[in-house]
Amino acid sequence: MPSLPRIKRPRPRTQARDATARPEPRVAELRAHGLTWVHLDNPGHEEATALAERFGWHPLDLEDVLSKRQRPKVDEYPEYLFGVLHFPVYDKAVQRLNAAELDVFVGHDYLVTLPNVELLPVTRLFRRCEEDEELREQLFTKGSGYLLYHILDLFEKRAEEVVRDLSNVKQEIISYRKIIKPERSTLRLLERHVERFLPQQLELYFDDIVDASERIWDLLDNYKEVVEALEDTNESVISHRQNDVLRFLTVVTVILLPLTLITGIFGMNVHFPGFGTAAAFWAIIGGMVGLAIGLTAFFRLKRWL
Repeated sequence: MPSLPRIKRPRPRTQARDATARPEPRVAELRAHGLTWVHLDNPGHEEATALAERFGWHPLDLEDVLSKRQRPKVDEYPEYLFGVLHFPVYDKAVQRLNAAELDVFVGHDYLVTLPNVELLPVTRLFRRCEEDEELREQLFTKGSGYLLYHILDLFEKRAEEVVRDLSNVKQEIISYRKIIKPERSTLRLLERHVERFLPQQLELYFDDIVDASERIWDLLDNYKEVVEALEDTNESVISHRQNDVLRFLTVVTVILLPLTLITGIFGMNVHFPGFGTAAAFWAIIGGMVGLAIGLTAFFRLKRWL
């Protein structure tokens, strides 16, 4: 089979095999003031293992990072904290909200963020810290806990915007509640355990994160009640219209029923008084019209029409 020509380079085969077997690492790293921030989207087994060996993480934490889905939680160790957080991400392919997982390792001199999908707020903050030396100085001089606070604060601000956008969509509100519900207790637990990585004057920052999470939950509850009330109102209006239609059809049926009975009786081949005369015909027609008018007036009087 013919093949495309290849450019041959004067390189030993072993080096070529090594280059194929060892792709360029995707780990992004920033260092300033004794603090290291490592960021990696959707880490593979080799990358996660290398980070675990470098920072001395527990094997169970490595297993949680490599698993497909973990519940939000915080595990405390003597040298670091391991946290699993979920954030809502809109999937344009299926047009639904999905939970994106962010695994974080917080040590005294490092912060590692490992999202299972790209989280734009984290990526953008990392790029800004790379390009803006002043911002890097501001965030890195106060420790890993303060840097983590800023990352979480980005999501909380974004979450408030998303909640407002979803205020009229019941299904998405339910999905959002399902994602946020286990997050509340996790943030409270993280607030208690992260204090040893924060200067004393910065401990209140994580109170702000917890308050923001509770505020979002309250907003979701309010919007859920509003949507349910609007849905109930809409169903009531539809039911009322259906009742009006059924009431009108019922009245028409009741009016026509005696008229049908009269035409059935006088339509039989029975000689009744005036049989075969024009006077009898008009008398029957007049009686039917009078009966219809009387029933209509009765229904109007009862406000059924």
